[in-house]
Amino acid sequence: MKPQDSKLKDRVGVIDVIAHEAKRGEVVLVMNETDKWNGSDEQLLALQERFNAYVSFLLDGEMAESHPELAGKPARIEVRCVHMPDARALELLGLIHDQLAFQDIKLEVVMRNEAAGP
Repeated sequence: MKPQDSKLKDRVGVIDVIAHEAKRGEVVLVMNETDKWNGSDEQLLALQERFNAYVSFLLDGEMAESHPELAGKPARIEVRCVHMPDARALELLGLIHDQLAFQDIKLEVVMRNEAAGP
């Protein structure tokens, strides 16, 4: 197992940020993706497993239990990427987007540039 694969597996059950966006009235769960997309099966499986953990947190009562003030609010999962997802990742994100829509959970992919600077 490569060190990067190990790092991916370690993050599967971790929700990076939980926030309430008052302007939209939504609960936002942020998933930070700082690694380059390589299209590997391992990377895509780890991404899928992370989504499973996020959705489980929302739908299985964990969020309502740990953040009762956010219970019942519309939810959005925001994937913040440093690197543009490759074709395989985009395809998977599209499938996940469609599945989440059935649960009334929004999915947004946001590009952010951490490399900005001199």
